[in-house]
Amino acid sequence: MLYAILCYNDESLIGSWSKEQDEAAMARLAVVKQKLSQEGQLGPTARLLPTTSATTLRKGRETPLIVDGPFAETKEQLLGFFLIDCASLEAAIETAKELAQANPGTGSYEIRPVRTFWPGNPAT
Repeated sequence: MLYAILCYNDESLIGSWSKEQDEAAMARLAVVKQKLSQEGQLGPTARLLPTTSATTLRKGRETPLIVDGPFAETKEQLLGFFLIDCASLEAAIETAKELAQANPGTGSYEIRPVRTFWPGNPAT
């Protein structure tokens, strides 16, 4: 089963890290990524650019509204994600725990099963 681990944190805190602090956090996360890769469980990962670079499309109108920045009113923003292949939710939770331990500070990791989508093939 594929699981997405969505990484949320306080963007202003992460953005205030020195280059050395950021590199240290990335090095700790690389250890977890390497383990997942060696076990054949690692899919795509991404570190998103700051929300100030985002554009949001709000639907539910005749003409969609395009606005600069994120729409969410929250102290934590989606900063990135991991896509992993695990045998169970429990295994995905263990991976999220490893990621949380490697990444300093507060925040949360949302673990969500992923179903692939291929247009024209409803079985996936």
